[in-house]
Amino acid sequence: MAEHSTAYEVKFRLPRRRSSVPRARALLHSALGEWGIGQAAETAELVLSELVTNAMRVRVPHDRLVGVRIAWLPEDSLLRLEASDAGEGKPEVRAPGEDDTGGRGLLLVEALADRWGFEQRACGIGKTVWAELQAPDRVPERSGAEIAAAAVRPGQCVRVWGAWRTVRSVGTERSAAGDGCTVVLELDEGPALRVDPTAPLTVVRDGEAM
Repeated sequence: MAEHSTAYEVKFRLPRRRSSVPRARALLHSALGEWGIGQAAETAELVLSELVTNAMRVRVPHDRLVGVRIAWLPEDSLLRLEASDAGEGKPEVRAPGEDDTGGRGLLLVEALADRWGFEQRACGIGKTVWAELQAPDRVPERSGAEIAAAAVRPGQCVRVWGAWRTVRSVGTERSAAGDGCTVVLELDEGPALRVDPTAPLTVVRDGEAM
């Protein structure tokens, strides 16, 4: 649950369990889409996943939460990601061997982020590990119309997962429940979108002014 947010900042706390990592990614994806900088999502999700995973592995009482902060600094074109924990110690980049199954988190953060580091929390308990990535300027909103998924055609741009994607092909398949069909939209990026034929989608024709 978000505990505080501004126009370009979101803060929330997560329990120390495995499901919190995809939850953090989903909240990040939502925030980037809302701010119009969805192009940075893939790299940012990888970095945030590692920061949150490392924070959850710190040896502290299980009921201690992991704090997460996502902030976009448009004046510097920077996206800042933070994960806070109540543990002591200094995070260090490790060089795991080929047979090691872990220990590559901060190595990945160092490779993907423009800068990263850590600082002691203001409350004096624990630390915050942060990473900064170059983020593109905000994409101006396109004007669009809401239509049923069954009416979408190839060449249109559809707004999904907080970003605009071009529809490459449209097909149908039997629904998982076996009581109807599902519209399948193949997009220029990311996985295919599978939705109910009556689901409303916002679309514009490919090439329309943004």
